[in-house]
Amino acid sequence: MNEVRPLETRPPRPRPPAGARSLVVVVLDSLRHDVALEATTPTLDALGVVERRFSYATWTAPSHYNLLTGLLPHLSPSRVYASDLYREDYRRYGARLAVPSIDFEALLPGLWLPSYLHDAVGYSTHALVSMPVLNPATGVNRGFDSYELMDSHHDLPGMIDRLRVDHASPSFWMLNVGETHYPYTFAGDDASRWPRISGVHGVVKRLEDPEVPTIDWFTPAEMDELRARQVAALEFCDGQLALLFDRLPADCWVIVTADHGELFGEDDYFGHGPINHPKVNEVPFVEGLVP
Repeated sequence: MNEVRPLETRPPRPRPPAGARSLVVVVLDSLRHDVALEATTPTLDALGVVERRFSYATWTAPSHYNLLTGLLPHLSPSRVYASDLYREDYRRYGARLAVPSIDFEALLPGLWLPSYLHDAVGYSTHALVSMPVLNPATGVNRGFDSYELMDSHHDLPGMIDRLRVDHASPSFWMLNVGETHYPYTFAGDDASRWPRISGVHGVVKRLEDPEVPTIDWFTPAEMDELRARQVAALEFCDGQLALLFDRLPADCWVIVTADHGELFGEDDYFGHGPINHPKVNEVPFVEGLVP
């Protein structure tokens, strides 16, 4: 068994293979597939065909954990063994990274893509995240050269300012984008009328608070407005992704997807997390070389 060591105690990165491409994975938090199709997204459309895929989990932390094992949101073919689907998913990285000889046996036993790309392939590895449940103290922060929680939950422009991809030195970047997460806020939008709905960190902070107010269930009209807000947030992000793509080298491979979907009143559900509903697993997925 290979020893899993903290990044700072590992030997220097090996020289990456000649021609290896950088990989940027953009995770639009909570974006549901059919909602994504309602938006006008010329940048994503130029990248490739937006597919309907399925998340392995219904909330942010486990979805990102799974993604960082190297298994992206999946298709759902019938009469296929899971092991065959996983194998093809891993093989696809050879084409993405332009490293046909990539050896994914070296991914074992840790099953952690950032560590593998850093230690075995020679990539620098970086993450910029929006959601506190992914903060640097969590177990998701493993195998990265840099890992930063943004000051704001919705600052894709700030992420783009921080991102550096050098054609001469391949890197892996994961961006967890919060604009598409409730309350779907972007570019100084005023979301003050929408109640604060705490995630895990907020819940833990308030467990002993007997005065936590009850939040009224959203009306159908409010559900429709929230869905429209997510569409608008995606359209904003699409414009920002055009700026991001302008900063990336032409041979960079980009994946844009979501960690899970969102419910907007269907069958009396809202949001994501402890929800058993097909729509919460449906996510958009598009990939390709920078257009």
